Order: sequence, then structure tokens, then C-alpha cells
Amino acid sequence: MSEYVEYLKEVFSAFGFVEPRRMFGGYGIFHKGLMFALVADEVLYLKADETLATFFEERGLDQFQYDKRGKTVKMSFYMAPEEIFDDPVEAKGWALRSYEAAARANKPVKKVQKKRRFRFDP
Repeated sequence: MSEYVEYLKEVFSAFGFVEPRRMFGGYGIFHKGLMFALVADEVLYLKADETLATFFEERGLDQFQYDKRGKTVKMSFYMAPEEIFDDPVEAKGWALRSYEAAARANKPVKKVQKKRRFRFDP
């Protein structure tokens, strides 16, 4: 695990236990089973939804994006504001809002019932 990712545990200590997990060349940052942040190229991005994205955009913080087969794919994560790294209260507030956005996006998966097939043997 990178030193940066280990450092994030300290940054979010006022928020609570966070668990980094390796994924896709970076890390997902989880709290109580929900991914509320990600790290790519040693940059922290926080989860956002429609209401929260405005706060990131007003500050000029970039949205996480990557290239997939020549197309740019944008995800609902935005670069974390710098002040969270120096202020545990700010870090807790931003983490909580991002965690809540992750919870709102975490809709239960609806089970699809398999169609029953009847077989008649003459």
C-alpha cells in the first residue's frame, strides 16, 4: 500500500475507520462497506451526486475521468479540496457528505426472476 493511501487513514481519522482496497490500478476508500472515495495516481477523489457535485464544481475541482477505448469516461468522483489535508473537521465534513452520496447511490439490486420453462415430453 502506498504511503499516500496510508496517510489518508490519518486524514479521515475524525470521520472514522476507513479501509483502502486495491482496485483498477488505484484504491477504493471504504467506510462501513461503502466506497466514498478513490485514489488514482496519488490523487484523492470524493464521491458526489447531483447535489454535491455543485460544491466541487464551484471550487474548480476536477471530475475523475479515464480513457476507455478512445472515449473519455467520467465518474461521479471529484478531486478532494486541499483544506481537508490540514483540517480534520473539514476532512470529516467532506467525507460524511461523500459517504451520504455513496449511500444514496447504493440502490438495492432488484433480483430478476428466471422465467420458468416447461418441458413436455410426449
